[in-house]
Amino acid sequence: MNRVLHRFRTLPIRARLSLLVAAAVAFAVAAVSVTCWFIVQGKLYEQVNNDLSKMVARGVGPDGVIVCADSSNKDEFQPKNGYFQLVRQNGTTCVPRYSEGTVKVTDSDKEVIKRADITKANYRNGTDGDGNAVRVLTMYKGIDQVTSQPAALMVATSLKGTQSTLNELALILLLVSGVGVLGAGAAGLAVARAGLRPVDKLTEAVEHVARTEDLSVRIPVEEDSEDEVARLSRSFNSMTSSLASSRELQQQLIADAGHELRTPLTSLRTNIELLTRSEETGRPLPEADRKALLASVKAQMTELAALIGDLQELSRSEGQRGERVQVVSLEDTVESALRRARLRGPELTIDADLQPWYVRAEPAALERAVVNILDNAVKFSPEGGTIDVQLTEGVLTVRDHGPGIPADELPHVFDRFWRSPSARALPGSGLGLSIVARTVEQAGGQVTLGHADGGGTIATVRLPGAPTLPPAEPQ
Repeated sequence: MNRVLHRFRTLPIRARLSLLVAAAVAFAVAAVSVTCWFIVQGKLYEQVNNDLSKMVARGVGPDGVIVCADSSNKDEFQPKNGYFQLVRQNGTTCVPRYSEGTVKVTDSDKEVIKRADITKANYRNGTDGDGNAVRVLTMYKGIDQVTSQPAALMVATSLKGTQSTLNELALILLLVSGVGVLGAGAAGLAVARAGLRPVDKLTEAVEHVARTEDLSVRIPVEEDSEDEVARLSRSFNSMTSSLASSRELQQQLIADAGHELRTPLTSLRTNIELLTRSEETGRPLPEADRKALLASVKAQMTELAALIGDLQELSRSEGQRGERVQVVSLEDTVESALRRARLRGPELTIDADLQPWYVRAEPAALERAVVNILDNAVKFSPEGGTIDVQLTEGVLTVRDHGPGIPADELPHVFDRFWRSPSARALPGSGLGLSIVARTVEQAGGQVTLGHADGGGTIATVRLPGAPTLPPAEPQ
């Protein structure tokens, strides 16, 4: 049985559907055929029984007396065809001359005599003296006038015609069932082919993508179709669209990264070539120029390291991030970021008003995002300026008193590698705010940058959460 099931599972879906349809139809046809045969058999036997009941009246003479073969009555009653005989209590029988033959007596016939109930008849199948099948009616008739013993009348008719009819019906039902099963199998195969045609298209599309890496393939789907195949096709189209978008973003990131890396690498190579040439020619650079070159190399290395770190942060997948998400105190995260920001802008005054707020996020990424926002405020604040930081009910605002951002540049501030023309001379990779936007969105929040009343820029971060630490989840 297990081997048959294994073989069935290894068949193509079309073959399995065809076999299942054929099996279901075969079961239904078999059930209907068997039921029909038994119903017809019952109706035919009912008709035969009615005929036997009518024959009872013909099995006796005009005076109601059974005329036996050994009777001396010359005015013997002659009914039409059929089997007629009298069975006595001692088991002997009396067969009239007009009977077609004798019928074998069984114990059930003798039981009719014992019951001595003229209202109850016994119907059964039996055989005549030659072994032919007959339908028998045995009915108690009272006392035999010849032997003065209780006796019963046995009336029978041949079942040859009935059995022939039933055999022909069985053959017809068998042929019809066979044709029905074969037709059901063919119809099941046709339905399977028609139903799986979209799956074939999907398979061809997947194979094409695997072979050519062409993510522009789309499977046509009817708009009002909601079946499983249509849903699968829509999911495939959505998946290829997402993959194509991801590849486009990846290519754009690589192109932008290459462009951004070229500047510090070119500067590094130029400075290192100058230092190397001075050593090879034996003409050392003036000490002031040498220190300036080394400082430039160090600055370029720092910028390069920061750029690589930002690229690594942007390239992390959602799965890698999801493993490190936990409940984080936003208040503590901002406090930690403020300590780092004060070190980077010791000449600035940073006023903070923080209230407790707990969010679900990746701790390191969230702190990095807050540090990036504070770094921007430090970078664009005038010397001796003030930065206002406030955290109230999950809304973090960072406001500086710098020159602000022009209105035409606000739509681009969260783009990768975008830098304001006025800030290109300052250190940075152009990825800081992109990282902020991604981190906040992954935590389910929103971030905006806008003009502050009275001048400067205000960054607003909204994160869902609660003012108290939620209860620990059960292990």
